[in-house]
Amino acid sequence: MVFENIRNLREDHDKVQTELAEYLNVKQTTYSKYELGKINIPIDIFIKLADYYDVTIDYLVGRSKDKK
Repeated sequence: MVFENIRNLREDHDKVQTELAEYLNVKQTTYSKYELGKINIPIDIFIKLADYYDVTIDYLVGRSKDKK
């Protein structure tokens, strides 16, 4: 669920993985693995993503359907 929300937010904002990877200061391949659920997302990355998209961390991790 987490990876789906992150991918959907990125696509809804017409961003590509390289843009988010640069913002998060990670490699594009690392960001891709976040979206695919292949590696765990560190809490500091969750915080940055929540700030970037102006959503709650609960939304990102699938605990809430409310973005705010």
